Amino acid sequence: MDSPAAQRRFAVLIDADNVSAKVLEGLLAEVANFGTAMVKRIYGDWTTPSLNSWKTQLLEHAIQPIQQFRYTTGKNATDSALIIDAMDLLYEGKLDGFCLVSSDSDFTRLASRIREEGLTVIGFGERKTPRAFVTACDRFVHTDILRGAKAATDEDEDDDVRGKDKPRASKLPMDDKLVDLLRWAVEASEDEEGWAELGSVGAKIMAQQPDFDSRSYGFAKLSRLVEATEAFEIARETSKNGRVDILLRELPRSKRGGGGGGNRSRR
Repeated sequence: MDSPAAQRRFAVLIDADNVSAKVLEGLLAEVANFGTAMVKRIYGDWTTPSLNSWKTQLLEHAIQPIQQFRYTTGKNATDSALIIDAMDLLYEGKLDGFCLVSSDSDFTRLASRIREEGLTVIGFGERKTPRAFVTACDRFVHTDILRGAKAATDEDEDDDVRGKDKPRASKLPMDDKLVDLLRWAVEASEDEEGWAELGSVGAKIMAQQPDFDSRSYGFAKLSRLVEATEAFEIARETSKNGRVDILLRELPRSKRGGGGGGNRSRR
């Protein structure tokens, strides 16, 4: 049976003028984590040599190229074509969300408008993307993370699979801003004993900062990143149905740096 995420239907709309073709494979793999790409379109002036790098990949990934001539120098007609198509798709009511692939702030209002209709918006773009567009999305993924996705998956391997000679990132330089963000999310999600479930912590962070991603710090999982800060106690709690939840609790400053974790049984 397909998972709920796999059943969600997305339109992937790509601004070819503002995204590198090198990220396409990683981008589509990332989209698959959220749902199924029912519509895949890419917009640009395909008569220009600058888009040649895209052409070899369109057929392979079944992406429909939308031709938009540049009638006037300095005016981006591609943006208008993408926005019009997005609104048409929105009003058809057949989708659960949109993936807007661009680093252009011109799509800020489009992202906000789609969310007003209750649909999910996932943005993809470079780190230079204006903050207004980033925060207008439910989730924003930096494309440089997609280029390095294979390296990041080393952290996702089980200990018994990891080779002895394969390095494992376990620490990272102290980042006060990161720790403050994690601390805030834990405090907003904690129970009476100060423990917070990792899933709730991650949801709080994403609501506050849509472009947060543990892969930006070199860790494929949020739990690995939290562990590397050495600022939180980590425990695993087994529920009655056998599910294992990861719990976090802030460590006193005097105990930081020792790591550690344990198991708890849910009553």
